[in-house]
Amino acid sequence: MSTPFDLSQTDKLLTTTRAVRKRLDLARQVSRDVVLDCIRVACQAPAGGNYQRWRWVVVDDADRRAALAALYKRAFEPYMAIQRQALEGTGDQTINDIIDSSTYLADHLHEVPVHVVPCMLDRVRPDAGLGAMAGYFGSILPAVWSFQLALRSRGLGSAWTTLHLDYEEEAAELLGIPATVSQVALIPVAYYVGDDFRPGSRRPAEEVTYWNGWKGVRS
Repeated sequence: MSTPFDLSQTDKLLTTTRAVRKRLDLARQVSRDVVLDCIRVACQAPAGGNYQRWRWVVVDDADRRAALAALYKRAFEPYMAIQRQALEGTGDQTINDIIDSSTYLADHLHEVPVHVVPCMLDRVRPDAGLGAMAGYFGSILPAVWSFQLALRSRGLGSAWTTLHLDYEEEAAELLGIPATVSQVALIPVAYYVGDDFRPGSRRPAEEVTYWNGWKGVRS
């Protein structure tokens, strides 16, 4: 008989792993061994056809991190200007907090001790339909999330970011990534400060779940 999981700990990990930006410890170094341990966990994630066509570019060189952060900031500023304009006058404090947190990360990304760029060993076809796109990204997203959960369980925080992909070719040149490879995200990694993460505010599961059909209950 298999040993049951401690659901209280498992559920705590799953419900309190948040996007960490302001609470990243920018002064504490992250060892390569810890990052490799988390990638080992991530590589157990499911993938389409069981083909693990992943590569993980880990950037701990200060100059390269600064260059990646500059690309991110270049994409962030016009993106966030649009977001601020759309939300002007709404008075939504939650959204304002997210904007403030995102701006902090953009301003300090170069200081985050490790950047991880997960990659796929091919490109999405230009004519790819919804199914192909879902299968493509669905073959790496579980691994990235496993990586982030493994980080959290070891006292490190992370956030899923993609804005640097506006300048993917420049990032590829910086990191020597071949043109046949797709970057999927940029994950800032650092130890976090404090440990009072809580589940986020979400709609009840009953409200967002439909049984046997859209917005209906069918037997």
